[in-house]
Amino acid sequence: MPVKFADDAGLQSLGIGGTLCYDSGNEILGGRPMMRAVATLFLTLLLGLPALAQDFRAVARVEAAQSHLIDQGDGAELVLALTQAVPYRVFTLEGPDRVVLDFREVAWGDLADGLNASEAVTGVATGGAGAGWSRMVLTLAAPMAVTRAGMVTNAQDGTAMVRLQLDPTDRAGFAAAAGPPAGLNLPEAVLSAPAPSTAGDLIMVALDPGHGGVDPGAQRDGGDEAELMLIFALELREVLLRSGRFDVVLTREGDWFVSLPERVTIARRAGADIFLSLHADALAEGRASGATVYTLSDTASDEASAALAEAHDRADLLAGVDLAGNDDEVAGVLIDLARTETAPRSAALADQIVAGLGTAGAPLYSHPRLEAGFSVLKAADIPSVLLELGFLSDSDDLDNLRDAAWRARIQAGLRDAMLAWAEADAVQSTLLRQ
Repeated sequence: MPVKFADDAGLQSLGIGGTLCYDSGNEILGGRPMMRAVATLFLTLLLGLPALAQDFRAVARVEAAQSHLIDQGDGAELVLALTQAVPYRVFTLEGPDRVVLDFREVAWGDLADGLNASEAVTGVATGGAGAGWSRMVLTLAAPMAVTRAGMVTNAQDGTAMVRLQLDPTDRAGFAAAAGPPAGLNLPEAVLSAPAPSTAGDLIMVALDPGHGGVDPGAQRDGGDEAELMLIFALELREVLLRSGRFDVVLTREGDWFVSLPERVTIARRAGADIFLSLHADALAEGRASGATVYTLSDTASDEASAALAEAHDRADLLAGVDLAGNDDEVAGVLIDLARTETAPRSAALADQIVAGLGTAGAPLYSHPRLEAGFSVLKAADIPSVLLELGFLSDSDDLDNLRDAAWRARIQAGLRDAMLAWAEADAVQSTLLRQ
């Protein structure tokens, strides 16, 4: 008999033996200790909440003040308050005994004060679990089964509450249920801080499809920059992943607004080796066409570049985000030092991308390598490039962006360019260390 995982929005859940269960009540239902298959719990939110799904942001946050981990009898209860509902899964592991919760990207924040009140749970660790996933691991004092699990979503504001009940079980029962879900490759060290890439590691790329939500970006002939860039980014992610050389995180995966600082935060949280922001410009007057690759500079290459950077940043101001610089003097010096190292790496990346675009047959702007003060390029520790794939005001460029075959060629060129840059960058880093 399947254990049901209930919520208040009719969300689809996976129960024992792969049985799909549904419930539209507000109570989280209990049941027998979970078998291995019930340890995997996916909430397919887009099916259950089509309207609310449009309000998703790139990363949910845990509200520490409303979250807790406490003992209940011989067991324990975990409650996590999230700023939005996200897909998640739960499973158990042996050696030591642990309960693992994976979420479709969560910003953990500081949970220490709220999660230290349990003797049944001897340790709590949080971190990443691969691109787009975040992990919490509860280390148990003794074998315990997950007897209740569920997410309740507030239909008014989209916030969510995850509740987990742990109750004692015997060693045999725990061992029978323990193990990662089928198809999940679990690394030995599931929690670690992002570290710089070394030879043989996957190259972590943060793809940043520009604009979104209240900010559609440039618009021409029924084409929205935000939508076109999201399509391009999603396709590029698949191209990179299929190569077996990359891992990828997107700053947004749907039509929602993400502030410029948050885009950089998402990249840094994922341990990105490359930050690639994707855009397509449009001119109100005059003619221009072809791709342009930008790197950061306090002084723009020309007046057009300065105007473009101002227009991109203005979207954040219109959405209520204050981009005024407030670094103190010491922080400013440290940031400048970091940028001194990162800037030439960004320039080399931009040069490789221009070459890769040319090899792939992409039309290039008359001056394809430019500089401007884009806020989204201001990560001091990540080589960052902004790519304008073309001008929506040019009919040929717009047709290209709508052509799947053209996009595939350009995406292959970008893949090859980033691989070439990563190999050259690794050699340069080795020489500098020597």
